[in-house]
Amino acid sequence: MSNQPRVAKVLAALLVSMTTGAIVLMALSGNPPSAGPFSLSIYVGLDRLDPIEAAVRSRAAQQPNRWDCVEIYCSGTKAGNIEQLASLSGLAGPEDLNCHFVVCNGLGGGNGRVLPTEKWQMQWSITPSRTWSGRSQAIRICVVGDGITARPTDYQIKRVYALVDKLCQRFRIQPKSIRYPKNWQ
Repeated sequence: MSNQPRVAKVLAALLVSMTTGAIVLMALSGNPPSAGPFSLSIYVGLDRLDPIEAAVRSRAAQQPNRWDCVEIYCSGTKAGNIEQLASLSGLAGPEDLNCHFVVCNGLGGGNGRVLPTEKWQMQWSITPSRTWSGRSQAIRICVVGDGITARPTDYQIKRVYALVDKLCQRFRIQPKSIRYPKNWQ
């Protein structure tokens, strides 16, 4: 019976320490760990990106048989987002960008961030051009990078796979109808 006061003290100390720990964690919620030599902050990145579901939504009605293939290509630039890619291409505005999605690499937009373009929002086909003469039912995804010196980041690759998976589910696109760049991982 002489152990009861000791057990009570240990349980009280445990309860106080767990409560204090919970309060500290709640106070730190929403703040990623600071970067350091052994920091976990590099693992926070994908969690802070918008969900793929949000990127796939559009203002115009989506029809199940509208799209039948997905084409992924590299932008040919080392950095960029929708506005920068349109400017570099000499386009009048970002709404003229000839793809449906842009997946950023951290230089111009968050690493792995999926940006839907105006063509996707309106469910418009890509315009044939001197660099692309594909099909009107193709969904085109631009991965920022030149594919040689600025290769796709791990975040970009994971997000492209997630985006392609969501598009294939929504529009019943077969895996054989997905085209990746030649040097894709």
